[in-house]
Amino acid sequence: MKKKKSYLASLALFMLIFSLPLFSQSFTLKQVLSSPFPSDLIASQSGDRVAWVFNAEGKRNIWIYDGLDSKARKITSYDSDDGQELGSIAFTPDGSRIVFVRGGSPNRGGWIPNPTSDPRGAERCVYIVDIETGKIRKLGNGYSPAVSPDGTRVVFVRNGKIYIAYIDTTTKSTQLFYARGQNTSPVWSPGGKRLAFVSYRDDHSYIGIYDFEENSIKWMAPGVDRDREVVWSPEGRRVAFFRFPGTMVEQPRSKELLRSFEIWIADVETGKGRRVWTCPDSSGGFAQYYPDHPLMWCDDDYLLFYSEHDGWIHLYSLSIKTGKAICLTPGKYIVEDCILSPDRKRVVFNSNKGDIDRRHLWSASIKGGSVKQLTKGDGIEWKPQFSSDGSHIFFLCSDALQPAAPAVMSVKGGKHRLIAQEAIPDDFPTDRLVHPKKVVFKAPDGLEIHGQLFVPKVSGEKKNRPAVIFMHGGPIRQMLLGWHMRGYYHRAYGMNQYLASRGYVVLSVNYRSGIGYGRAFRTAPNQGPRGASEYQDIVAAAKYLQTLSFVDPEKIGLWGGSYGGYLTALGLARDSELFRAGVDLHGVHDWSLRARRREGGGWQIYGDEAMRLAYKSSPVADVEFWYSPVLFIHGDDDRNVDFIQTTDLVQRLRREGKAHIELLVFPDEVHSFLCHKNWLRAYEACADFFDRFLK
Repeated sequence: MKKKKSYLASLALFMLIFSLPLFSQSFTLKQVLSSPFPSDLIASQSGDRVAWVFNAEGKRNIWIYDGLDSKARKITSYDSDDGQELGSIAFTPDGSRIVFVRGGSPNRGGWIPNPTSDPRGAERCVYIVDIETGKIRKLGNGYSPAVSPDGTRVVFVRNGKIYIAYIDTTTKSTQLFYARGQNTSPVWSPGGKRLAFVSYRDDHSYIGIYDFEENSIKWMAPGVDRDREVVWSPEGRRVAFFRFPGTMVEQPRSKELLRSFEIWIADVETGKGRRVWTCPDSSGGFAQYYPDHPLMWCDDDYLLFYSEHDGWIHLYSLSIKTGKAICLTPGKYIVEDCILSPDRKRVVFNSNKGDIDRRHLWSASIKGGSVKQLTKGDGIEWKPQFSSDGSHIFFLCSDALQPAAPAVMSVKGGKHRLIAQEAIPDDFPTDRLVHPKKVVFKAPDGLEIHGQLFVPKVSGEKKNRPAVIFMHGGPIRQMLLGWHMRGYYHRAYGMNQYLASRGYVVLSVNYRSGIGYGRAFRTAPNQGPRGASEYQDIVAAAKYLQTLSFVDPEKIGLWGGSYGGYLTALGLARDSELFRAGVDLHGVHDWSLRARRREGGGWQIYGDEAMRLAYKSSPVADVEFWYSPVLFIHGDDDRNVDFIQTTDLVQRLRREGKAHIELLVFPDEVHSFLCHKNWLRAYEACADFFDRFLK
């Protein structure tokens, strides 16, 4: 009798498991978001020491790796999910200490982010930590620290003023000099006797040089333009910088803002400067905002810079001696992070060359010639850093299954090795994730749109699955065929994997106006407040899903944050019959409202005609047709998208009375939630919402 009961119990368990194949592949949201996200990777000037920041479920700490035979270790001990950012890390020249900033940027009212509503408040400060002892000392309130070449001093910015602190003393930091304007971006000269900085003055900006011995400031070729991104020549007698047009009373009515830029060099003794290169069109704005180091001074008087004037963002090399500029990376692909070799003769960069929906590492001589591929395959690699002797390259990497992690390889390329693999939790569900498939479909106007399709990992094909379309923010972003390079989208990729594990077919869409596919794609006409042309790409994605035999054409939802929230709301307002439910995280809902509150809204929305078009291009224009259920998620200290964008739309929907509305509001949270627990709450609410309205 016992054997019969045991047999029946085993049979029941067997039938349960195989009647619900989805759950054999399930995992928790906490598990898939548990791996620490690395950022701020830097290398020391001596030895093989490298450092980075790990954000482990909201606990942000600095980690270091001491060489090829060592083990990565944590050197700070911040052990709570307190929402306090940590970054801007920099080694002292001898590699014994690290300077860093803890705390976020203030909002327009001057408030530092305090997402836990800590009654003590929050602050943004510069600290220094001793790597061997772990002892931390506060240098002062501020940000953008720069360590002097001799390792004795640190300068940083506070409220538009530059302060100085001495590393080996306990004296308080003091203001270095007094100068009109908002003074930022300090850069030490190679010998440490001077400091270059940018002085912003409303409608123009200058490059200033502060001389420590003379206690004087000299302005470099001052004019009526906006000068920025200053770099020193190796011998310290000259500086190079970008020059953009100054402000006009009547700003151009276009998003591009006529940002044709020039490269100037100036003599620091005389202040006299000259133009050495002019961008042939207005493509400079994007090129200079995206890379970390858009201008570098190389060996043999070459300048390395980015530009997008040929239709793709590329690296260019300019000989100051001859005035000739050459493209180092020609072709239909983009270049992102780059780093110069210690001898300043070569550059290593990451790019989607030959693999447009991933990133790999390449190298090139600053004097031109063929580029060499260093990494290849199904992985994604970014943020390269040279070891001090130039023999190895450190970088961050991921793939479809492995989350972002630091790695090292020979400068010659080839196989790499993770240097903190032990930080990936043991229960991280690597073997239960799916490989997203690259899909390409056409919008109604014929434009090719790329996406990543997540199909639930089950034995046998199940028909009539619900589907969800994900849209990134930005819109100057690109989702990839693996774990993403940015923390916000690293989490979003994990969420898409989680939804797939719960039985949803997920299509992540790289709609027009994003990066990765060239300038024409990024600057497609009539986008956003000028006609919402990218919305047709979202409709095309839904139509593509409806052609798949395993998708229920009547159960398609939308989710996304920021610009993705805008497109989510737009889909529910315009096509509730097509999109049956949506989760909108901190989306823009009224472009005309944004224009009124934010001086043109970042899109130069001025004048009655532009305002009318902006309103018509917004979800608020079609609320009378909106009846699909929606979940709004927003933090009320959002510095990117004003909280009123959600409060206003909710009141309009309540007045119409047709749509089911749910809300999840995080008091004192910012745009990209700083507390890991809030991401968990948001994504759990998202999954529960779709379970109730799409399943």
